[in-house]
Amino acid sequence: MTHLSNTETASTLDLLGDPVLLTQRLVDIPSPSGEEKQIADEIEAALRALNLPGVEVLRFNNNVLARTNRGLDSRVMLAGHIDTVPIADNVPSRMEDGIMYGCGTVDMKSGLAVYLHTFATLAQAEHNQDLQHDLTLIAYECEEVADHLNGLGHIQTQHPEWLQADLALLGEPTGGWIEAGCQGNLRIKVTAHGVRAHSARSWLGDNAMHKLSPIIAKISAYEAKEVEIDGLTYREGLNIVRCESGVANNVIPDEAWMNVNFRFAPNRSVDEAVEHVVDKLGLSDAAGIDWAVEDAAGGALPGLGKQVTRGLIDAVGPDRIRAKFGWTDVSRFSAMGVPALNFGSGDPSFAHKRDEQCPVDQITSVAETLRSYLSA
Repeated sequence: MTHLSNTETASTLDLLGDPVLLTQRLVDIPSPSGEEKQIADEIEAALRALNLPGVEVLRFNNNVLARTNRGLDSRVMLAGHIDTVPIADNVPSRMEDGIMYGCGTVDMKSGLAVYLHTFATLAQAEHNQDLQHDLTLIAYECEEVADHLNGLGHIQTQHPEWLQADLALLGEPTGGWIEAGCQGNLRIKVTAHGVRAHSARSWLGDNAMHKLSPIIAKISAYEAKEVEIDGLTYREGLNIVRCESGVANNVIPDEAWMNVNFRFAPNRSVDEAVEHVVDKLGLSDAAGIDWAVEDAAGGALPGLGKQVTRGLIDAVGPDRIRAKFGWTDVSRFSAMGVPALNFGSGDPSFAHKRDEQCPVDQITSVAETLRSYLSA
């Protein structure tokens, strides 16, 4: 359902205040995936209460969208998800020695707070000459669960015009670095079929596990590429991440399967990645072998050569840019032809942990850097 009218919820979020305090307030609103209504209500109410001149606000399911329309030469999108993984006795938040602890402090309510604060601050004056790009804010639901529930995907289907931009920034935790684009992710299930028999009379059977061994050898010998794009090096990898077989200790197995994971540079499409793996492993010609793609997501090109990106590189520093090896939702933007970068606060190694934590000075620093980039 799409809501265009004002919400009746009275928000306690101060979008124009200290982004550290805004982060703390967002963390203190429980929002595990599928339970984002309260936080979406409060974000919507806070944006509408500011009555930002010329700013359009849209509520779509538990996604909150806003954008300026000043006719500037370029548009930058600030996107962040509002959900978290299940709470692990780490809400409400707490502060200790300059560190904020709590569910979502890293992934990614601190980044979301910075984006909300920056959007509201720069959009509050109709003729604010500081704003160098039109802005679109996307606060979306259900990133931490299945792809078909992802709010950004629903926006792409139902309101694609809201995702048009010259550059998209995603507030994923990067420690205040620019992590450009992301690698693609492919998982293929390879299944071998044989004939079951007593292991004492193995010649009467056909060992399915043994049929996988030539493919396993090819994966072990595979030399992964290092691909340079926009001066950044993406490191590919082909690995077996799961393998199962066996009936009993005295039985020749008649079935064996393994999951093969390919992390590929964003200059390959998903189809090209599938073709590459199938060709390198000889899956099409292997007798008694079936294969199927179980999961696939394309990567995202970094777009560091785009003019709209130069200001962010200057603000962050050219020595604080690295390739994003994992997959993030910037892939969706890249598939639409929108260059995308990850930029947020927090160490991603603390994401989803019981002791999830973020230094508050990093929140302040990312907010200052982002404002410097977007303003004069």
